[in-house]
Amino acid sequence: MQISEAFERLWSFLAYAPERPWNFIHPHFWVFYTLVLALDALFRPGRWARSLYLWVVSIFFYFKTSGLFFFLLIFTIHMDYFLGHVVYRSRAPWLRRILVTLSVITNLGILAYFKYAYFFTESFNELLNTHFKVINYLAVFANTMAGGNYFRVDQIILPVGISFYTFQTISYTVEIYRGRLTPARSLADFGFFVAFFPQLVAGPIMRASEFLPQIYQPRSVQKEDFGRGLFWMLNGLVKKVFVADYLAVNFVDRVFANPSMFTGFENLMATFCYSLQVYCDFSGYTDIAYGVALLMGFELNRNFNSPYKAANVADFWRRWHMSLSTFLRDYLYIPLGGNRRAGVGSVVMLGVISLFTALLAVPYVRQWQYMDYPGPGDYFILTVVAFLTAFGPLALLMYAMGYWWQRLARFIHTEINLMITMLVGGLWHGASWMFVIWGGLNGAGLMAYKLFSGFRRVNISEMPAWRRTLGITITFVFISFTRIFFRSADLDTARSMIDQILQHFGGNFVPERIALNGRCFLLFTAGMVIHWLPDFLKEKLRSGLARSPLAVQAAIACLVVFIIYQATSTELTPFIYFQF
Repeated sequence: MQISEAFERLWSFLAYAPERPWNFIHPHFWVFYTLVLALDALFRPGRWARSLYLWVVSIFFYFKTSGLFFFLLIFTIHMDYFLGHVVYRSRAPWLRRILVTLSVITNLGILAYFKYAYFFTESFNELLNTHFKVINYLAVFANTMAGGNYFRVDQIILPVGISFYTFQTISYTVEIYRGRLTPARSLADFGFFVAFFPQLVAGPIMRASEFLPQIYQPRSVQKEDFGRGLFWMLNGLVKKVFVADYLAVNFVDRVFANPSMFTGFENLMATFCYSLQVYCDFSGYTDIAYGVALLMGFELNRNFNSPYKAANVADFWRRWHMSLSTFLRDYLYIPLGGNRRAGVGSVVMLGVISLFTALLAVPYVRQWQYMDYPGPGDYFILTVVAFLTAFGPLALLMYAMGYWWQRLARFIHTEINLMITMLVGGLWHGASWMFVIWGGLNGAGLMAYKLFSGFRRVNISEMPAWRRTLGITITFVFISFTRIFFRSADLDTARSMIDQILQHFGGNFVPERIALNGRCFLLFTAGMVIHWLPDFLKEKLRSGLARSPLAVQAAIACLVVFIIYQATSTELTPFIYFQF
């Protein structure tokens, strides 16, 4: 009986459980991580053996999060490793261009299939009144190889982390093509770089030029590194469990599920609380990833830099999800021409955006025809939808104007390329009006800031305190407003929230609602105050824990883990960015 129970526990640890995929909150992950750390010491003297070992355990982690999709990850790694080497060795420019294009198209094609198959199929059926169904060709292939019907062929599930590792492999081949990077020395090194489990499923997006040198020049983990890694792991767990999940379960999810049941004040506070929730959820994940990697001797990029201290929209995007922001800047905005010019790439991207917005507009226009009493939210959404649908043709017209009127050229190129970049960033999250409007509003915010600042980068540290405070407040309110669309399940939910805020604010009930949701509002206030603390105070706290005796570190870690264990008896929500 004991042997049978032990075998069942081992099998539950090794087998994929789709109802409970691994993440940093799953207890089995920490058992896995402890074993990985213990065995890592054996492989550390041999670089190739260590890369192979960490690649294998990372693939196992991905299997525990995504099941058989690990085969897709392995295919991507092998393809881009060999294409990268061929690109590097080839001396014919045309062949190099063909190979790097093959890498980009294949990677983006796989990503588009999993992300947009439902969207294009439904749009095609809507336009032509057909009844085509989505087919999971990967499941068909797996069933054929297995000789049975083990996998559903009528459902496509987005593999966890596919957007992140796709961007990593694209940047690898592109940087080799540009002559800025030499290929990885072995397949094990490249596989380890792409699949490294702390950052695999939700970033940060690492570049080979930043990570591969750490493989080739390993460093030992010093006491202070251990202390800092421990701090970041505990910091991330506290953010996720005590702030993000508490706000989600006890307030944010309830309001967004049915906005009309709550006052406008509560809807407004839900948007503010969601801004803190999504920050603590996403930055909490990357904090844990940073700490987990640091204890293994590797340093990941910092992905957030106190984004709600930003005094304008441009500064916010320099602080938020920095690995994605810099990726879009380096591989989309600058290649499109940045603030200098517009080329064929700009026209192609405008065509892609126009296709998406046109297909999205068809069902929305039909829905609008049957609205009896449109409210402020309906008119706002209709205005934004109309602008974004017409953006492509308008941008082409403005390009033509810039060609004939050179004084307008820089303004036109900067503004349009910014909007293209933000709309693509929205579509990266998903093909729906929710993400397109979210990206479009942020693009409009960046355009307005550029016009207001005269294309000069404002030195925030030199701004008067009152002006900086005002800028931080306006930026936070604007970013929170755009997230109504990012968080809402559909346009009806977003419309209802806007209507409630503008028409049914319920000022007379504010004290009552504050008392009813007092814990959530108090947590929100405390979280924002801590977020706005000066950086030097936070660094002193990190350094203090890193330099404290191991006994003190262990005691603090045990206390935090114990409290977290008690908190996990309540409902926990998945990491938000796992869905992207």
